[in-house]
Amino acid sequence: MGHLLMVESWVGSMSTLLPAGIGDSGHTFSFLTRDLGHYLRGKPGTHPLLGAANVLTAETNDEDTLLPYVRRLHEVLGFDGVLSSCDYYLPTVAAIAADLGLPGPGRDAVAAACQKHRTRELCGAAGVSGPAFAVVTGAEEAVEAARGIGYPVVVKPVDLCGGMFVTRADDDAQLREALDRLGGFPRNARGQERSPQVLVEKLLHGPEFSVETVTARGITTVVGVTDKRLTGAPAFIEAGHMFPAALSPAERDALTGTARAAISALGLDDTVAHIEIMLTAEGPRLIEVNPRPAGNRITELVRRVTGIDLAAVHAQVAAGQTPDLTVRPTGIGSAAIAFVVPQEVGTLTALTGAQDWPLDPRIVEHTLAEPGTTVQAATNNNTYLGHVMVGVESSDAAGDLARSLIEKLSVEVAR
Repeated sequence: MGHLLMVESWVGSMSTLLPAGIGDSGHTFSFLTRDLGHYLRGKPGTHPLLGAANVLTAETNDEDTLLPYVRRLHEVLGFDGVLSSCDYYLPTVAAIAADLGLPGPGRDAVAAACQKHRTRELCGAAGVSGPAFAVVTGAEEAVEAARGIGYPVVVKPVDLCGGMFVTRADDDAQLREALDRLGGFPRNARGQERSPQVLVEKLLHGPEFSVETVTARGITTVVGVTDKRLTGAPAFIEAGHMFPAALSPAERDALTGTARAAISALGLDDTVAHIEIMLTAEGPRLIEVNPRPAGNRITELVRRVTGIDLAAVHAQVAAGQTPDLTVRPTGIGSAAIAFVVPQEVGTLTALTGAQDWPLDPRIVEHTLAEPGTTVQAATNNNTYLGHVMVGVESSDAAGDLARSLIEKLSVEVAR
């Protein structure tokens, strides 16, 4: 049994799944945060992160003071690995691992994966195809770049997550508006100052997928490929996922080959990764590389189909173990999740149409917002009003089922 240090966490699915995965892998963990209240707001009862062997507080946004503090903790508590599910702290985790001599991906590799423009530059130099892009810091530079690339373009912050402020722009005016909105968000949700750099990319066309991988001791294993359904134009909101994606062998090989090439280009090792790729008419094009398990409960889709718990694998890799990635029969050939994406802004008065869901054996999980919930504008992946997850024996039928269940719901919002 190992003792892991968890530095911060997302407050969504992974705040439950990762602590459970750590326990299932036979380890314990201590939780380190700058603001414990961030994890307790609006959550009745015991939060999963409070199951930690120790709950510790330090300024996790200041690496210079954090590293000496963690060294002292390590002398007392003895850590076998360090991890996080929150993108904003993955570089910090890599720095701590390097400082303490613990397993984990290299600092430079993680930093490059977490800075989208550096991912573009390094992967492009290694021959991993992506969209035409430019890195800009101001409106006039962005307009000039967009005109050179050719509209429509995608405006993308280099250091945010969950689709925040990622938007399509069809002309100069829309581009300037997107930059103005982004400029009004100088710090991320964890109080970290944002980079002034912005990506302007050529808009790609085609279905989008994610490749779920585990790299340990220099060997990358592809656990599977997930499809992604997007909505909310001009934003890019994830409306649902299905695992495994319905692909031909050639398409799967193209996607997984691109994912492996991206991992190699960045120099990532000893990590679980979630790599987003679009399959265009010209072939696969890299979108981004996330050196942590997938969010939006994709790891649960994978587990229900393959028996592989990527949250537990994340803990095992962090502890320096080589995980067992053998696929086991589960009786489920296809699993999917679909989200309730709000179409209006106001207060939720009713969300109906799910009264028979508890009786449907195909529905393995669901949650819906209660009346009185504040409904925000759907501009990213943080504004859902609920979800349904299904599992079926057929290898490619779950996606349509999950989507149809969501489409039959009635959502009433008072302005």
